[in-house]
Amino acid sequence: MKRHILLYAKGMAMGAADVVPGVSGGTIAFISGIYDELLRSIASLPEAAVLLLRGRVADAWRMANATFLLILLGGILTSVLTLARLISYLLAHHPVPIWSFFFGLILVSAYMVGREIRRWNWSRALSFLLGLAFAYWITVAAPVQWGSDPLNLFFAGAIAICAMILPGISGSFILLLLGLYPVVLGALKSFDIGVLAVFAAGCLVGILSFARLLSWLLARWRDLSLAFLTGLMLGSLNKVWPWKETLSWRVDSKGEQVPLQQSNLLPGHFAELSGQDPQLLLALLLALGGIALVLGLEWLAGRQPREAGRAE
Repeated sequence: MKRHILLYAKGMAMGAADVVPGVSGGTIAFISGIYDELLRSIASLPEAAVLLLRGRVADAWRMANATFLLILLGGILTSVLTLARLISYLLAHHPVPIWSFFFGLILVSAYMVGREIRRWNWSRALSFLLGLAFAYWITVAAPVQWGSDPLNLFFAGAIAICAMILPGISGSFILLLLGLYPVVLGALKSFDIGVLAVFAAGCLVGILSFARLLSWLLARWRDLSLAFLTGLMLGSLNKVWPWKETLSWRVDSKGEQVPLQQSNLLPGHFAELSGQDPQLLLALLLALGGIALVLGLEWLAGRQPREAGRAE
């Protein structure tokens, strides 16, 4: 029961991260020690479905690691459905402290992923630089405007879910680039079943195909893959820098103007341009809070195997 409660809490942390454009639930999964198991479990779902169709329910359940997936999914959905409004409010009214917290979280997470690389050489360094460049390019890419028809929603779900399970790339930010973030967030707030069903179908197709590929890459070329993921996480810091100047705006689902394209500023320059308090001390404290949270999750993840060993 204790393991299940902890897993549910990790799912809630993943869901909260995925609501924020620029923060990935995959980052939370990695630093909490469940990333490899998550990928293996998702990748085994097609085989489990075949067993289920043959009437071998118990074998299908074990093959899919269904208890793990259902508890984690329950935590994610709980967080997404309950925290969407709160996180939207905090991002709108207290952006500097919130972005500072996630900046610290991602920074220390990148260090923790990078330290798992057993040996650095030119190929690992190149993979790291490619990940860094790709994530930075994603964060500065000009947004496009996809339509909100069912076909576009389906493909947006397939693309976004791939980003959601990659540490460092946010599925929410991909939706923002596609111009569909307000559509999906609005559907979550209003429980629009039609929109959510089409989007979820795209997510299902995308995650089943991508999880298998990613799991295979981590099994065969783990160091190269980890170097790329480390670069992704560091490159994504450009998006979560707390002090920004808004260059262009978009209209959200309520008809209100919200930032679309932004450039990063130093705290002093931010204060000069905006006339607002840069909240530097609070930002530093919350960044340290993000670092402390990650280290705490790592400590809990490390305790679990030891406690399980003692129980046996």
